[in-house]
Amino acid sequence: MIPKAQVRYGEAVLKVEPYGIDPVPPADRHGRARSQFTLWLGSNLTIADYALGFFPIALGMPWGWTIAAILAGNLLGAWALSLCAAMGPAYGVPQLIISQRIFGRWGGYVPALLNYVSTIGWFSVNNILGSFGLRVLWPSLAFWQAALLLVLIQGVIAVYGHNLIHTYERIMSVVLGVLFLVVTLSLVHRPQLAAYHPIVHNPWILFAIMLAAAFSYVGSWGPYASDYSRYLPIKTPRRAILVWSFFGSFIASVWLELVGALVAVVAGANASNPIAALHSVTGPLGDVAVLAIILGGTAADALNLYSNALSAGALDIRLPRWSLAVIASLIGFSLSMAGSGGFEQYYDNFLLLLGYWMTPWMGVLFADFYLRHRQSSARLHSQKPILWPALLSFLIGLLVSIPFMSSTLYTGPVAHALGGADLTFYVGFGVALIVYLGWSRTRTQTSLTS
Repeated sequence: MIPKAQVRYGEAVLKVEPYGIDPVPPADRHGRARSQFTLWLGSNLTIADYALGFFPIALGMPWGWTIAAILAGNLLGAWALSLCAAMGPAYGVPQLIISQRIFGRWGGYVPALLNYVSTIGWFSVNNILGSFGLRVLWPSLAFWQAALLLVLIQGVIAVYGHNLIHTYERIMSVVLGVLFLVVTLSLVHRPQLAAYHPIVHNPWILFAIMLAAAFSYVGSWGPYASDYSRYLPIKTPRRAILVWSFFGSFIASVWLELVGALVAVVAGANASNPIAALHSVTGPLGDVAVLAIILGGTAADALNLYSNALSAGALDIRLPRWSLAVIASLIGFSLSMAGSGGFEQYYDNFLLLLGYWMTPWMGVLFADFYLRHRQSSARLHSQKPILWPALLSFLIGLLVSIPFMSSTLYTGPVAHALGGADLTFYVGFGVALIVYLGWSRTRTQTSLTS
């Protein structure tokens, strides 16, 4: 329980958020749906999106296929994110606490643990790239010094919590928008772009891989999207949250991935480090471009650390939210040091493996909330420790999708037959959703006839 002296949180920015995974009371609900636009715009004008757009061009993917994959992947991913964000005001709790209502308390530990690992991983990915950026600007910095500096900045934002995060993202959406606009304008008229005409056999395979990666990145915000909409008043129109969340995330991710692709083409086939390439091709604007990349990383990682602490709370780790954010910062720093030696492989493996658990979970969540319309907030926590229909539907969706997986760690037989194209995300989502709806219908019919 929250002490009464701490309950009044309102719109205070420089006050440590008291609630953690506790429901936000009506008196402290505040904000408007449009805050979701700047939240997701600022947090997606970031390093990881830029790097994601850089790598397919480095592999020789044609322009048309690259743009199509980026648009389609982000369309699906932003829609998934916005559907999750729209649930927040109905319950006033984090996304994974909403998930507990469907999976049961113990059953909810499974997605909570997976999201804990995911958020730590995303934090380390962004921190590695941001540290590379700092070292481009200040070569005298050792990698560990750059990584530690970024961890301290992001950690402070996460410790203060929800209101400071929203304020920071509003500022970053403007600052980063201006910086990346300048960078984009400096790239679009380069002669290398018109001369780029690679010949690739079976380009649809690269298209499918890029589509999956683009979807996985922006969709990976879904398991914690409601963490940033739960303070909105309960009567906030759901459609408004959907629209603002969708366009904020879609615009930012498409834009930065296209910037990454532009830099890769201009830098040429020998470019392997996306940060160094950006600094090189932007000439006099090189420092400005790298600064934008660094700031974008802090915008994303503030969310990763904050939601990591809430994921720990969903695992019933009974520590104050702010202390969980500090612990996550230390773990993320350690992973940054471990992953810095082989970044490209580290990034690719993590990005593709990330969505494998996420989409079956979304299939169950969306089926329950949007198709079964079980949206009452009266009983957030089930009396049962495990609700088997949800947990088993999730696990079945995950297991059925294994043959479709394609990564450097494991390639399933179906993915191998398709030349490495990864259909895991769509198969896992569809199977989990259908199984859960079928199971729920059977249970309903049984209860009506008994």
